[in-house]
Amino acid sequence: MNRFFSSRSYFNRLKFAFRALKIRNFRLFFMGQTVSLLGVWIQNIALGWLVYRLTDSAFWLGVIGFAGQIPALFLTPFAGVFADRLNRRKVLIVTQTIPMFLAFVTGALVLTDAIEVWHIAVIASFSGIVIAFDNPFRHAFLLEMIGDKDLLQNSIALNSTLFNSARFIGPMVGGFLIAWVGEGLCFIINGFSSLGVVLSLLVMRVAPTNLNREHGSVVSDLVEGAKYAFASKPIRFLLMLVVTMGFFGLPFQVFMPVFAKDILGGGSQLLGFLTGAFGAGALTGAVYLASQKGVYKLPKLIFITSVIFSLGLFSLSLSTSIILSLLVLYITGFGMIVQFASSNTLIQTIVDDSKRGRVMALYGMSFLGITPLGSLLLGSISGAIGVQITLLVASLICLLGGIIYYPRIKVVAKAIG
Repeated sequence: MNRFFSSRSYFNRLKFAFRALKIRNFRLFFMGQTVSLLGVWIQNIALGWLVYRLTDSAFWLGVIGFAGQIPALFLTPFAGVFADRLNRRKVLIVTQTIPMFLAFVTGALVLTDAIEVWHIAVIASFSGIVIAFDNPFRHAFLLEMIGDKDLLQNSIALNSTLFNSARFIGPMVGGFLIAWVGEGLCFIINGFSSLGVVLSLLVMRVAPTNLNREHGSVVSDLVEGAKYAFASKPIRFLLMLVVTMGFFGLPFQVFMPVFAKDILGGGSQLLGFLTGAFGAGALTGAVYLASQKGVYKLPKLIFITSVIFSLGLFSLSLSTSIILSLLVLYITGFGMIVQFASSNTLIQTIVDDSKRGRVMALYGMSFLGITPLGSLLLGSISGAIGVQITLLVASLICLLGGIIYYPRIKVVAKAIG
């Protein structure tokens, strides 16, 4: 009897953790993303390995990371303005279709042995432009898609769960595919996988909520959104922490091929396992968030996980053991996703609906636009002092960012009631 009630209790907890899937539109999006994101992470692991194989340079890894994300720094704020004006679903169909085409082009260049590093930089730049528009539209579309603010935290956590499930599985699959058939097929697989999310968006039934509002000029709306975000202390504090982690913390990912090959003495399979360990930790964090009820614990949780993320990077910088590196990356992934997903949830909870696109654009820019600058800076520094010392210094700056946020927890908590 106790076993029966225990099983039923477990089933109820599991049902609660996946409660946003009762919404048809979100369920369609979730299934489409399941296919698409697996392909994305197979391609991501192949891209890093391809660049390092062609150049044998940590600097070039930083350059490609910079090229793929720097457009977000300049374009995302303007994309946020249009996310408060245009039909978000239709724009997302376009922003999901273009990467499919680029994946096929890259795959063809690799399979014909015509690929050069400058091709990758150009394609990465085009992808970055698309991502700059996709990000604010996708974040702003989430509430429109589910139609229930009470499900916002759960839907964000489930999105993170899905993303990090793919981060866990995709790199390991990609690592073996690289060793077996080379990088080209990985890009082709991603091209076909993109059809999943495109088809899900096409069959959704969503009533746009942002098309009948009055707007000023693009510039005036942009300024209005920025003033609103920075006048709100809770939003400002959260964005400042995300910027710090995005600039100094997230760029560590472009150095993963260096850790796998030079520091730990492995190959593409090890790169897949290292990236997968980070994804597994992030997946654990996302599932943990999905099972939580309410947002009242999130302000303090953001501080705790920012410390976990920072100390994880610090430990990774000192590690020369494969087992220890896998463990540390798991812990780092947990800290990263809980911090970022919780910040996303709080900002979406606090923000005024009429400015949602513009504020979420600032959130996206805080790591999508800022991270490439960090990738370029840390990539340049690593050539002089080494990747491990570079990462050690960056981790200490991230830790300082978390400490600065700590006294502001009460202000953020007060904004959510």
